[in-house]
Amino acid sequence: MAGLRLLPRGGVHHQPRADRRTPLPPVQARVHDCRARAAILAATISTASVDSTDTTDSVAKSAVLKAINERLDGFGVGGQVVWRLLPQRAVIAIPLSKLAAAWRALHHAETQLLRLEGAEEIALRSLTLRLRLASDPDPVNNSLGTQLAAHAGDAPAERALLIAATEELHRQEDDDFEREYEHQRIALWLALTGIAAVLLLGLALDHRLSMLLGGLGGFLSPLIGVMRSQRPTSWGVLVLAPVGGALAAPGGLLLVRMLADPELNLLGQVFLHNSWGAPAQPISLAVALLFGFSGTLFSRLALAATGQLVPTAGRTSRPGPPSRP
Repeated sequence: MAGLRLLPRGGVHHQPRADRRTPLPPVQARVHDCRARAAILAATISTASVDSTDTTDSVAKSAVLKAINERLDGFGVGGQVVWRLLPQRAVIAIPLSKLAAAWRALHHAETQLLRLEGAEEIALRSLTLRLRLASDPDPVNNSLGTQLAAHAGDAPAERALLIAATEELHRQEDDDFEREYEHQRIALWLALTGIAAVLLLGLALDHRLSMLLGGLGGFLSPLIGVMRSQRPTSWGVLVLAPVGGALAAPGGLLLVRMLADPELNLLGQVFLHNSWGAPAQPISLAVALLFGFSGTLFSRLALAATGQLVPTAGRTSRPGPPSRP
């Protein structure tokens, strides 16, 4: 799980060095953004404390800013590591068990920074958020934008509403992230279990070549779908499709052999000699590729096989007519 590269939405990519072409992951980029905002606020607070005779407010803001910086520093300390840069600095390994908690902590730090921002920055961020929420199809989020617009110009109310709206959006993002990570954990567990089953079945049944073709079909199916729609698909589909295709190939060949049996004769003699008993034949390999490519084909054939078994079972269990005396 630690090697899966995740790119949750909402991140901003930065490239701090000219010779580094690999963008930072969103979590790390957002932390860099928070550090930059904290540095600007520290300079602003320091300047304000010099110009003002009342330093109580500046001391309080400095204490809050120090707590925020400590929270940001905790992202890269010992057991709290959220990301790990490998020696090649090209692969980011992020444990899924820590990502959800990391995003919650980062969102909390971003909300606390809003409490320290100046009035001009608050007005700018409020306008940006209103423009974003205006096109949001969710009526709850759209109402948040309406409330922000109603209090534009009232600095205290606008700041309070901006913080409340930001916290609500962060809560929605955190819930979405946790659901996504849970789905990815399930997909990875199924993929690992499926790979173990593929290895065992390939050795036990001597269907290694057909399972390889089924895995190729499972890989091609989401690939062609992405190329047609020009949209990324989910991690679960990308990870599980080849494994499911490899497992569906021998099962499909066995179903083809059953339906091509002379007693049923639903598929014809050509599939009788080019299915389960001869997995290395070209027709068998092509069928295995098709079963890996199309899960619908496997389900339809399984339903056809079930339809042949259920009536037979009903007839065998039905009592015969009573004999006449």
